[in-house]
Amino acid sequence: MRLHNAVKAAGAVEIGGVLMAEQLAPGEFLIVDFTIDAQTGGAAHFVRSVDDHRIALSDFFDRTGSDFKRFNYLGEWHSHPNHPPVPSFEDVSSMENLVGGERDIPFAILLVVRVHWRWLSLSATLFEQGLEPRPVTIDIGPAAG
Repeated sequence: MRLHNAVKAAGAVEIGGVLMAEQLAPGEFLIVDFTIDAQTGGAAHFVRSVDDHRIALSDFFDRTGSDFKRFNYLGEWHSHPNHPPVPSFEDVSSMENLVGGERDIPFAILLVVRVHWRWLSLSATLFEQGLEPRPVTIDIGPAAG
């Protein structure tokens, strides 16, 4: 509900943030928190504020006892209020630079969302070092927000 409300409130402006998750099993994650950056987007472009999200990640790691094998950064999310909720060429390039860059991030998920009056449409794409991006399944349970 929190994600839906934030995207709906942003209207025609792209917003986004980072995804923080708990690893339940190899390749299976539960998104337990996410940030919302509603300040740095435009009608067809979003770049998150690095400093704000660095603080949120640090707080998340403090809350989870810095148990990085169980709780960690999962990826990024942003809205496409004026376009289908699938990664654009620019999105793919940005994520490939993220996982192929100097931060040694082996993989990351990109969640792209679009609000419709009462529901969210979304896609989830996995980016891994040295591999082509590929869609992944995302299950939304009854307590999703």
